Amino acid sequence: MRALEWIAAGSLFIAGLVILIAPASAQNYPTKPVRMITGNPGSMSDIVTRQVAQRLSERWGQPVVVENHGGAGLTVGTGLAARSTPDGYTLLLADRTSIAVAPNLHRDLSYDPLRDLAPISLVALAAQLLVAHPSFPAANLSEFIVYAKQRPGALEYASAGPGTATHITGEFLKQAAGIDMLAIHYKGGGAAMIAIMSGEVKVGFNPMPVALPHVKAGKVKAYAITSTKRSSEAPDIPTIAEARLPGFESDYYWVGMFAPARTPAPIVGKVNRDLVEILRAPAMRTALLAQGAEPAPGTPEEFTPFIRSETAKLKKLIELTGMRAD
Repeated sequence: MRALEWIAAGSLFIAGLVILIAPASAQNYPTKPVRMITGNPGSMSDIVTRQVAQRLSERWGQPVVVENHGGAGLTVGTGLAARSTPDGYTLLLADRTSIAVAPNLHRDLSYDPLRDLAPISLVALAAQLLVAHPSFPAANLSEFIVYAKQRPGALEYASAGPGTATHITGEFLKQAAGIDMLAIHYKGGGAAMIAIMSGEVKVGFNPMPVALPHVKAGKVKAYAITSTKRSSEAPDIPTIAEARLPGFESDYYWVGMFAPARTPAPIVGKVNRDLVEILRAPAMRTALLAQGAEPAPGTPEEFTPFIRSETAKLKKLIELTGMRAD
């Protein structure tokens, strides 16, 4: 009987020790470099990740090392993060492509976003711009649609990859405008943007943080923005609804932060609190808004239903366009 009492007392001691240690470990976290996985260089996820990583590194006093694993619409990097040790030293900044689109397109996906990842927070939202090489003959969206209708199947548009936001929006525009264009897939938004600037492919969609600097530099021209209202950073660019297609609105491109599933809740909570404070800081907000992105900090409890909603909504859009992964 006395042995059982000792065992019970020992168990209570250990349990109490775990309770004390868990918050303490979260308070001390991180004690070594943290890697942050994201998409291809030059993509919106990469642009936002580097800003977040720099500020987290300054806050934590530890390097936050950005790793680009953008293959197959960031599903490669997302799968890598999902399989990583859940100790808080691998974080993921993924976009809607690998989180909400991929499960609707790929039967053999190596991960389930809500089973294998721990949502931390939505990070940023951005509309997309329809842009063209300066030599493209259309002066505005109406002329662009007329041009495309006169050349069914002949006009190519640059996509960041199968199932990406740029691909979905391009296919949605085809449906809404009654035009036939061919998607040319590149490895990420940065590569697609380079193709448009070089004239290799004349037109394409890209999120504001990727496209807007090149519009301002005169390297491409912008026809329209996918949001319901004009951007304060580019007030001269009309919405697609204004320009030609009333009621048109493509979903915002978004990025969010995750950890591998089973990462200790105290660490997830600490990363969330630090990330939210960074995103709410005036300097960070100003930097993102200047690039056409809107900070969108929140809690893990808010982020999870958002992901479910986006996955369901994008499933309907994918079915409408008849899009398939290739």
